[in-house]
Amino acid sequence: IARLLEISKNTVKSYRKKVEQSDLTIDQLLELDDPVLEARLHAGNPAYLDDRFIFLEPKLDAYLKELKDPKSHVTKYILWEEYRQEQPDGYGYTQFCYHLSQHKKAGKPTMVLDHQPADMLYVDFAGDTISYIDPDTGEVVNCQVFVACLPFSDYSFVKVVRTQTIEDFLYALSCCLKAIGGVPRLLVSDNLKAAVIKANRYDPEVSQALEDFANHYVSGIPPARVHKPQNKALIKNQVNLISPRFYASLRHRHFFPLSDLNEAFTEINKLHTQTRQQRKPYTREE
Repeated sequence: IARLLEISKNTVKSYRKKVEQSDLTIDQLLELDDPVLEARLHAGNPAYLDDRFIFLEPKLDAYLKELKDPKSHVTKYILWEEYRQEQPDGYGYTQFCYHLSQHKKAGKPTMVLDHQPADMLYVDFAGDTISYIDPDTGEVVNCQVFVACLPFSDYSFVKVVRTQTIEDFLYALSCCLKAIGGVPRLLVSDNLKAAVIKANRYDPEVSQALEDFANHYVSGIPPARVHKPQNKALIKNQVNLISPRFYASLRHRHFFPLSDLNEAFTEINKLHTQTRQQRKPYTREE
């Protein structure tokens, strides 16, 4: 059996032992649906069938709530001491903390998003500004940095504009579409004032100018959900990459027209997109 299935002999022995200990025959086991059969052969971690866990499990939510409240001033050790007073034969401190952390992780499931080519374009403004010197007045003018990212390839686009107003935002966005040579199905923005008039978790009100822009390019504009950083992780990651690659590289240079500043950003972004990625055998541009 091990040779035919290309598995270990010990694995075959373990299954034979489970079948021998079962109250059902081979024919009866084969009639079961796959999930039911798997549940009979893999009962799960016996730790969760322990009477100690059955006593502890209903209390875990309350424990985590107390730990999260700064006014309670409780620690895990204090909670464990109170737990042991209720159940003297309960878990030790290490196992108590383990079950507490496992319960916390189970309450916040995560998943990896599978992006498709040309499906979305994430856009945002970087938090830090950058400046140039007005050649006529000598005034230092602070500017905003527009950042866009195609999530499938992580390909980025950067543009420096004077403000975050709707005019500058749409200008930077149109430059981006021209640079990437196409229009994605969706333009996903953060809840920028230029893009969203009224933020709402389920039905945000998008500015009329941005809606007309999207209709012109036949694209959708779903803003990222409010207070949901996981919805915009890729664009936030691009913004974090910009800080050392762009700001640090230009910290000793002075620019006079805004066009010179954009030329410098374009060159650095070109190097950024042509740099071989650490975990992938290709560049963002490729």
